[in-house]
Amino acid sequence: MNIAVNIYYRGTDGSARKFAEEMESSGTADAIRREEGNIKYDYFFPMAEPETVLLIDCWEDQNALDRHHASPMMEKIMQLREKYDLHMEVERYVSDGNGVPESDRQYIRK
Repeated sequence: MNIAVNIYYRGTDGSARKFAEEMESSGTADAIRREEGNIKYDYFFPMAEPETVLLIDCWEDQNALDRHHASPMMEKIMQLREKYDLHMEVERYVSDGNGVPESDRQYIRK
């Protein structure tokens, strides 16, 4: 059971993008990617929302996510959120373990 968390960071005057850039340049994002149980930790920039950054954060299970939340990385993340005065919207998805259904595969171009 994988867990995906979509976090929309919103700010003003490019602050969300600066936050993501500092997460990457400081090595914090890479350190999170190396945490046990991390599957994905990537930032995206929604075209229709220039003051928003989307983080897609995936973990093997709830235990891996709990370890991440208890790690020193969370303190760094919280400091940067404050530094850039970001507000968040969070969506959480849990996989059913079945992958993409056969009926949907016809729509995927490889």
